[in-house]
Amino acid sequence: MTSVLRFAAAICCLWLCSVVCVVQSGSRDTDDAIWLLESKMMATSNSSQLLMVPLTLIQGAASKGAVCLDGTLPGYHLHRGFGSGANRWLIQLEGGGWCNTRRNCIFRKTTRRGSSNHMEKVLAFTGILSNKANENPDFFNWNRVKLRYCDGASFTGDSEDQSSQLYYRGQRIWQVAMEELLSKGMQKADQALLSGCSAGGLASILHCDKFKELLPGTTKVKCLSDAGMFMDAVDVSGGHSLRNMFQGVVTVQNLQKELSATCTKHLDPTSCFFPQNLVSEIKTPMFLLNAAYDAWQVQESLAPPSADKTGSWKACTSDHSRCNSSQIQFFQDFRSKMVNVVKSFSASANNGLFINSCFAHCQSERQDTWFAPDSPKLNDKTVAESVGDWYFDRKTVKAIDCPYPCDKTCHNLIFK
Repeated sequence: MTSVLRFAAAICCLWLCSVVCVVQSGSRDTDDAIWLLESKMMATSNSSQLLMVPLTLIQGAASKGAVCLDGTLPGYHLHRGFGSGANRWLIQLEGGGWCNTRRNCIFRKTTRRGSSNHMEKVLAFTGILSNKANENPDFFNWNRVKLRYCDGASFTGDSEDQSSQLYYRGQRIWQVAMEELLSKGMQKADQALLSGCSAGGLASILHCDKFKELLPGTTKVKCLSDAGMFMDAVDVSGGHSLRNMFQGVVTVQNLQKELSATCTKHLDPTSCFFPQNLVSEIKTPMFLLNAAYDAWQVQESLAPPSADKTGSWKACTSDHSRCNSSQIQFFQDFRSKMVNVVKSFSASANNGLFINSCFAHCQSERQDTWFAPDSPKLNDKTVAESVGDWYFDRKTVKAIDCPYPCDKTCHNLIFK
């Protein structure tokens, strides 16, 4: 991302009717802030009750050129299904931003987001990955996989920079991971769900139809993108900060040939890395889960330091309660654009939506936002219930929240 430093600490507290997650920061890497927050929250949970799942490296990957940025093996965490879920598979694509310059990618390969040498050897499975029915009612007994993210381009690139010893091999990582999981039983799946958060949510959009093609025609296949609806938005300076970032990702990793051919026939490659230009063309049923005031986009796309030279937006982007009326209106305009963009997507009876008016990010992996007594709700349904209703065709789910500040169930992120 634009900053490589770590945030110092993260704590979560209860505030009136909504949960506000407070992140103390010394830099601007929002991905690290959210990751630290989640780590802190899990650390304060009863660790004996957390399901810890070990990392498995894909041993045959190197021979196929499917390696992380630094050349190390890619990996995943798998917890086997049981009972009625023994032949059902949920694949969660990890998020964690992108690297958009050679320098950023060189740094990234010294972290868990670019090297399996630095990845956690075990991960806690919570939220949509939990194995408890009271935490994950519809998917608790499925085979649940978290595919680690170490390529910096949402599992999309297929090139290398020999001079910098950088391997942009996300597409190959995707392929060898799917081959490995198919060999472990996924080829017999009767139901499957490809999901992902943030950069992984974008990846679930980019790979959704490919995922369906891997499985038998009799398999029920759907896709979920959590916090992956990155908008090609104008920032507070009138520029396009996220477009500039994505252009760097597309250029440095030479993604042009890996992007949707349908899209690139009429749009430039950078535009074809934006979900708003892709989701309506996806044939496989998809669910978009997104905060209307996505916390990552607020900080990194709408009002990053590069666009806020005077710092007049810093307090507002750190804590929405400190925004003035014109700043809130700027966010309302962003929400309106997101709602407008998903109209054609929503027209398909097969697709689902849960867009809540929160300042949040990634709501499927955290237990408190996925399924808990005080979880965010739309139409009196939690995220978990809404996704389950959609996946199993129990109900049509097209839930779009009223504008801020009407939703009192939000678990908002506050950066300090």
